[in-house]
Amino acid sequence: MTTPHQQQYQAPVPPQGPPHMPPQAAPHQPVPSGPPSQPYAGVGPYTSPIPVRQTHLGNALASEWTKIKSVRSTIWTLSVMVALVAGIGLLVAASTSDNDYRTVPTTLPGFFGTLLGQLCIVTLGVLVITSEYGTGMIRTTLTASPQRSRVLTAKALVFFTLSFTTTTLALALVAFASTEMHSGPGVQEPSSDQLLGATVGAGLYVSLLGLLSLAVGSMLRHSAGAITTMLGVVLLPSILPAFLMMSDSLRDLGAKMQEYSSPQALASLFRIDESLNSGWPQLGALAGITAGAMIAAYVLLEKRDV
Repeated sequence: MTTPHQQQYQAPVPPQGPPHMPPQAAPHQPVPSGPPSQPYAGVGPYTSPIPVRQTHLGNALASEWTKIKSVRSTIWTLSVMVALVAGIGLLVAASTSDNDYRTVPTTLPGFFGTLLGQLCIVTLGVLVITSEYGTGMIRTTLTASPQRSRVLTAKALVFFTLSFTTTTLALALVAFASTEMHSGPGVQEPSSDQLLGATVGAGLYVSLLGLLSLAVGSMLRHSAGAITTMLGVVLLPSILPAFLMMSDSLRDLGAKMQEYSSPQALASLFRIDESLNSGWPQLGALAGITAGAMIAAYVLLEKRDV
């Protein structure tokens, strides 16, 4: 009898298979020839579940309308403009009598409020674009819409439509209210041309001034500088002729500058004096100047960095 310490260790014998059954070898794999296949080649191109569509001018218009109506300065500036045009106009109409309208049309009260209201539109036109440069949001705007000309076009269309509609409605309110207040024998009822000039014509003139301010703001990119420049454009032609007319050689230049100044152009549109023209030539000159400024703004916007 042997003890466990006396037992010899024997290695286990692997099981023997039948002699006629050789071990199975791995099947021969052919080596592929040519370039390796691309990963996920059978899956196909990736399709986003989010619908993607091409952007257009309507998207830029919607964006600019959202921005201009959500900024408090826009609402306050337009409110002040309406208060000046309608408030001063109705105050003048209420404080005058029928005898004051024997030689001038009853649409005259709107002229006094428009002289001050145009400054609000000029300021708003500058702030529409310079406020984005001041805050740096113009980079976000141009990143979302890389076509810069589309952005400037949307801003111009939205601002011009808003300013023209608001100004014309305020002027129409004053014109019709003043006509209702003053009627009777001897009162000069406004003709269709006079009514058109005192509402649509004056609204176009003020809105074109605002559009010119937007172009100047796009070129200067600075709120204070652009507003100061536009105040000079509006006020200087009405102040400088008084000094130019002191000289015989500069008198013609002073008279022409005074004719195309903002107060004189508005007075012509309101037909304050029969000796004045209809005001449409001044309106056409302003439209030409505004178009030139907008072209310069487009060119500079495309060439300069943000």
